[in-house]
Amino acid sequence: MRTLLFSQKPPLLFPSPSVWNPGSTFTNHKSQKNPINSPPTTWKLHANAKGFGARSTPASIKERASGNNNNNNEEDHLPQVVLERMIVRILVSVGVPLATGIALLYFLGVVKEKQLFNVPLWLPLLTTFLTFGMSAVGIAYGSLSSSWDADKKGSLLGVEEAKQNWVEMWTEDDS
Repeated sequence: MRTLLFSQKPPLLFPSPSVWNPGSTFTNHKSQKNPINSPPTTWKLHANAKGFGARSTPASIKERASGNNNNNNEEDHLPQVVLERMIVRILVSVGVPLATGIALLYFLGVVKEKQLFNVPLWLPLLTTFLTFGMSAVGIAYGSLSSSWDADKKGSLLGVEEAKQNWVEMWTEDDS
């Protein structure tokens, strides 16, 4: 956050616009020779994440909606069959570890309540960490392990597809 705020070296004492207001601008008096007689220059924050470019104009949105843009690549659009396959894999790879973690927490609670076994405090923490962590990783694995080819269904676990899609994803990103 500090890098974003101070990327263009604003003055040390912030003027009246709030730092936390995204629409605010900073006034720079140091770069001017005579700050009293000349209008101050304003500083704007410039930060774009990869894949998020400039804002779309209404004309470009209409072009994309009508499908008349110049670089209409069919490779960029996933078929509906592949999207449904990804959704099913994501739901399974997230849902199974999540349900397992909740069931284990309930089971350990019942065991401790009935005093069948003195459950140490670290055991529910460990099971929660592992199962919920696997559930979070399941989002990425569910999309990578599905076959991105509409004609090929893929294997049950999708290990081969995940290896192939991982390489394909990074080679497309480099080019």
